[in-house]
Amino acid sequence: MTAGLRDTGHRYELNEQGLTAFADYRRVGDRIVIDHVESPVALRGKGTSGRLMAALAADIQARGLKVTAICSYAATWLQRSPEFRDLLL
Repeated sequence: MTAGLRDTGHRYELNEQGLTAFADYRRVGDRIVIDHVESPVALRGKGTSGRLMAALAADIQARGLKVTAICSYAATWLQRSPEFRDLLL
């Protein structure tokens, strides 16, 4: 798993500046369903959510899983990321 990323079993978390950005998910068979991605207001506009998505996508890819993104931010981020676009179902 990428440094700084924590997987609680239902949430990926990335801590920066003492604050936590997160992506809530659930596992359904061989895919991860990303329901919600959120970054604290103080971290918005600083790339934190993008770093969270890059780390969780790399982890999901390394585990050989696919992604269904319910969250519009996660879906858009994955669609715009050539190295992770193939994770989307």
